[in-house]
Amino acid sequence: MLQPVFYDLCLTFSLSMQTLPYLLDILKYTIAGIGVVWVALYLFKPYLDRAEHVQLLELKRTISNQTLPLRLQAYERVVLFIERVNPASMLVRLNASGMSATELQLLIITEVRNEFQHNVTQQIYVSHRVWNVVKRVKEDTLSLVNSAVKNLPPDASGTDMAKTILIHLSKLEQDPYEIATGLIRQDMEELF
Repeated sequence: MLQPVFYDLCLTFSLSMQTLPYLLDILKYTIAGIGVVWVALYLFKPYLDRAEHVQLLELKRTISNQTLPLRLQAYERVVLFIERVNPASMLVRLNASGMSATELQLLIITEVRNEFQHNVTQQIYVSHRVWNVVKRVKEDTLSLVNSAVKNLPPDASGTDMAKTILIHLSKLEQDPYEIATGLIRQDMEELF
C-alpha cells in the first residue's frame, strides 16, 4: 500500500520535473515576446502620434475650408446689422416725418429687435467678442432711443426725436457704430 502511494508521488514528481523546463521556456518566451511588443510600441509611438496629429490637422483644415465662407458671410451680416441699426441710416430709411416721437420710438425698437432676431444665428460663426459687440450695439441703440424720448415733451414729433438722436451722436468723440465695425474688422483679420 505504501508502495503505490510512493510510486504515485514519484511519478508526479517526475512529471513535474519534466514539465518544469517546458513551463520555464514558455515563461521566457512570453516575457521575451512582451518585451519585443513593448519595444516595438515604444519605437512606433512617435510615428503613430505624428500620423494622428497629421490626420487631425487635415480634418481641421477640411472643416475650416468648409466653414470659412460661412464665417465670412456671418461677419458681413453682422456689419450689415450694425449699419442698419445705426440711427443715422435707420432714421433716413424709416422717414420720421408725420409720426409722433412715441410712434417713431416704437418703430425703431421694433426694427432693431427684428434685425437682431434676423441675425441671431450668426453668433454660431462669429467669435464671442464680436457677438458681445453686436449685443452691445443693440442695447446701446435701444437705450439711446429711449433716453431721447424721455428728454422730449410728450407732444414731440418724430422729426424732433430724430434730431435729438442725431445731435447726441454728433456730440460723441467717436462714432460707436464705427468703433463696433472696426472691432469686427480686427476680429475678421485674425481669421487670416
